[in-house]
Amino acid sequence: MKLQIYKLYILKSFLSYFFVVSFIFFILSFLLNILEEIVFFEKYTVGIQFPLLLTLLNTPSILFEIFPFVFLIASQLFFINLQEKEELNLLKITGIDNFSLIKLIISISVVLGLILIILFYTFSSNLKYNYLTIKNKFTNDNKYLAAINDNGLWIKDEYDDDKYVINADEFTNNILKNVTINQLDQKFNLKSIIISDKANIENNEWKLENVKIYYIDGKKEVIEKLKVNTNFNREKLNSIFSNLTSLNIIQLINLTEDYKKLGLSNIEIKSHLYKLFLFPIFVAVMATIGSIIMLNVNYKASKFFNLSIGIIFSVIVYYINYFFNLLGITEKTSLILSVSMPLIFLTLLCSILLIRINEK
Repeated sequence: MKLQIYKLYILKSFLSYFFVVSFIFFILSFLLNILEEIVFFEKYTVGIQFPLLLTLLNTPSILFEIFPFVFLIASQLFFINLQEKEELNLLKITGIDNFSLIKLIISISVVLGLILIILFYTFSSNLKYNYLTIKNKFTNDNKYLAAINDNGLWIKDEYDDDKYVINADEFTNNILKNVTINQLDQKFNLKSIIISDKANIENNEWKLENVKIYYIDGKKEVIEKLKVNTNFNREKLNSIFSNLTSLNIIQLINLTEDYKKLGLSNIEIKSHLYKLFLFPIFVAVMATIGSIIMLNVNYKASKFFNLSIGIIFSVIVYYINYFFNLLGITEKTSLILSVSMPLIFLTLLCSILLIRINEK
């Protein structure tokens, strides 16, 4: 019974600090993001409701990226509170040592991490999708669309007085293969159908090879090469599908399969998925690091000093993750290794520091 009361107290205390720190970071993210949205909308005649709405839609996604550092700081505040109230010594007297306390923090963090992945990430990704959809209406590119499904790559484009509906079976490097271009006028009347074996889309001027053109009056033309001007190129197509935070886990898995069928590189999607799968472990490790920091520093020092150590460590971890992520995406190392290596390093560091943690 004593153990259950102790666990419940630790759970409530840790969660209270987690929610407080999350709320603080939410407000900071909101304030920083709304300034960006106000600058974006200053050239449009819209009310303040649009920047506010877009900021509310985008902030949860930003907060999710910060959660590992929220866990670290929350664990620091949790131990600061125990030390200030001298409850840490009281727990030791009742037979609850530092290692047992950290194990409970790890368990809480893993479960909370799973909840955040299953519920919060799905929620934030849906809001992010709505954010991008609304904001896209205010950009010059809102009439240029691209999508991937089981039937390949689809593009809706407008250039001069023509509208294009384009389909391709495969997209590899700069080349689209088995391309079909439906050319329409401004009233969406079909003018011609252009079929090509492949198209080089390095630039906005596409270079088609082995072309067959079927006109609306029944005429057919076969030419070896043809140039078609569009608003798309390789770089723009790749960037359209780069915002993965607007997709939930199921959509990311489906998108991976679609990319594979189309011949597109799905490395970035896999990297994002691996990070999501390892998220509960990552936040647990960060909470462990925060706990170890507080058990190894002078708790009588100012809160600002103690928290500064955690923030500095968070920055270091961020850049380590960023560096290994680049190695994976650029295929300098295996993708699984690039995602797991920072986590392995931090886990080993925690294991070493936990060996004599009960002596603190």
